[in-house]
Amino acid sequence: MKLNKHIIAILLSTASLVSCNKDLLDRSETTKVNDAEFWRNQTDVRLYANDFYTNFFVGYNSGFGVAFAPLRGYNWADDFTSEGAQASFESTVPTTRGPSATAIALPITDMLTQYSGPSWNFYWVRKANVMLNRLENKAKPNLSQEEYNHWTAVAKFFRAFEYSRLVGVFGDVPYFDTEVDPKDFDTMYKARTPRTEVMDKVYDDCKFVLENMRIDDGKGYVGRYTAAALISNWMLFEGTWEHYHNVDKTRAKKFLELAVEASQYVMNSGKYTFGSDFKSLFASEDLTGNPEVIFFRAYNDAVKVTHAIGSYSNGYEGQDKASNLSLLKSFICNDGKVWQNSTVAKASDFSLKALAASRDPRFEATFMDTVNTAAVTLAYVHKFSSRDALTYIGKTYPAKWTSNTNTNDAPVARLAEVVLNWIEAKQVLAENYGGAAVSQNDLDKSINAIRNRPLDSDAVRKGVKKTAPLLLSAIPNDPSKDGAVSPLMWEIRRERRMEFVYEGARLNDIRRWKKLDYMNFNKPDYAAGPWINALKDLPKNTSGTNLADSYKNKLKVMKADGTIIMFTGANAADMVGYYVVANFENRVAFKERSYMSPVGLNQVQQYVDRGYTLTQTAGW
Repeated sequence: MKLNKHIIAILLSTASLVSCNKDLLDRSETTKVNDAEFWRNQTDVRLYANDFYTNFFVGYNSGFGVAFAPLRGYNWADDFTSEGAQASFESTVPTTRGPSATAIALPITDMLTQYSGPSWNFYWVRKANVMLNRLENKAKPNLSQEEYNHWTAVAKFFRAFEYSRLVGVFGDVPYFDTEVDPKDFDTMYKARTPRTEVMDKVYDDCKFVLENMRIDDGKGYVGRYTAAALISNWMLFEGTWEHYHNVDKTRAKKFLELAVEASQYVMNSGKYTFGSDFKSLFASEDLTGNPEVIFFRAYNDAVKVTHAIGSYSNGYEGQDKASNLSLLKSFICNDGKVWQNSTVAKASDFSLKALAASRDPRFEATFMDTVNTAAVTLAYVHKFSSRDALTYIGKTYPAKWTSNTNTNDAPVARLAEVVLNWIEAKQVLAENYGGAAVSQNDLDKSINAIRNRPLDSDAVRKGVKKTAPLLLSAIPNDPSKDGAVSPLMWEIRRERRMEFVYEGARLNDIRRWKKLDYMNFNKPDYAAGPWINALKDLPKNTSGTNLADSYKNKLKVMKADGTIIMFTGANAADMVGYYVVANFENRVAFKERSYMSPVGLNQVQQYVDRGYTLTQTAGW
């Protein structure tokens, strides 16, 4: 399914239906829709629901927008390093963490980068509750039972979507399951509901969706398979959060079991397969018919729906947060072994050319195989543009790979995420809750199915090889494994890391695993990029006999033994080693409270002004 381009034209058409007290659940009034005369049939209901799509199915965003988009929106995790001092976690409570009293909620909510989610804004919750209210009290007599059940499921799906995001950022949040009367201050300014209770409600909504949403509601609209794919995400996040953060083990088991159920619903449908090469998932002009893609956002210059993410991956535009050596080392060799134990040729060679040839094919499809100074670590990600785009480096780019005029479609839900959610949930259940042990057949249906994706012709021409299957009888022995994680779970987590580079999963993964300490860049690999021969790989001076003068007393490389060497102007031949990011400094120390966002001072004051209390997030 794709996100219908025509939805965008009606984003504000139903604003009057969700107007409310501007102190909290704010939205300015318009008069484009008369509530009393609306809700005549499911066409009206569909029109109202269309407003959800570009907010929740962001894809590559639009124009120069970056919120919730890969590469530019999702570039803050332990995989990525910038020049200078690394960005720090916030250390003080912000003045505000939501819309102002007079703001109009935008179609795409501002993104809180450090928490990978939305701000304190309940507009979309209210919109879903208004839809549920009108379905019950206005539209029901005009709908068949099937229509009523489906549209109720749609409203509950989007309510669950927003609460899953809000809980992921703030933990406890006020739970509203009905439309709030603007004069009912006791409800409007209710206290924060414990996350466990909120997610119980989300769980119930998800169960209803899986039983009542249409399997297929037509091109561009959410159906049960798309819903199930996203539900598997939400349930895995909450189940593992409650498990690893010791919130509630009973609930953790319940959420993980639903993650398995939702994933299996998609997997067992037979509708989706790993029949696409990895590159095509992100750089195709049209994802219609791609066998791995469950839902996508379409872009087309003819209707002025374009984006800029492909441009930022075109080989020319700068990447100021780029992939570090820690990430590069995490890619498995194509014999299925970690580099320390692999017998693949040049397994210990960390030049980009050697990595592309020896590692899992996703490496070559994600990174350029040559040094590119447009990336601060020299490892340039071209995942979100076509191979053709790289041929324009130093030339004039066509519109589809420059500026904000990109038209490649964006996958929103795909099979790989579903199967990796499934195998991880099963492993957590097996290790901690008496679930059946993960079998070889389970690995074959998930990790090994991904590894067996077809290779595109360019990868084949370069000699790229598919990665050997992961075998229970031969789990890799990784010397760098986190000692608190089992060998099989470590490989499941590795697979996610390779699969989702810059797609936003990594920060949420380390947050839910309670591994935010990975963001402490106190190890050399976080300050480094690939292995380089500076005299060959970097720009030379005007005479072409030495490195450019700009590198003098700035360029550093790290030898295999950890020794750091600086370019003095006279030692270019010795500048062979891991590239050291310029002026690198670790981020400021952070605390346990950094897992969750504080509420803004303004939001707390809004409660006080009405005589109520909004408690602050724990630790803040």
